[in-house]
Amino acid sequence: MTDPTLLLLTSLADGEKHGYGMMLDIETFSGILLGPGTLYGAITRLEKCGWIRAVGESGRRRPYAITGAGRAYLEGEVSQMDRVAKTAAQRLRPA
Repeated sequence: MTDPTLLLLTSLADGEKHGYGMMLDIETFSGILLGPGTLYGAITRLEKCGWIRAVGESGRRRPYAITGAGRAYLEGEVSQMDRVAKTAAQRLRPA
């Protein structure tokens, strides 16, 4: 999973985070380091889709939260990925 949309939504699924916090969390759980351009471009797209929202500011940091629509999108994608992973695992088993 390397799609920034899914990575950001996954990061926010357990609570609010600011951009740098999401970047660190994503690196921790996926091993993928998103550059600032990729991260903030994805944040902008997700806000426009209504899947995340800013929840105020704390100094220079702006925390974000996943919305109900974002959670529903993530759940659908996770379900689809689970089906693909199960199919792949079955097909990789020796006959």
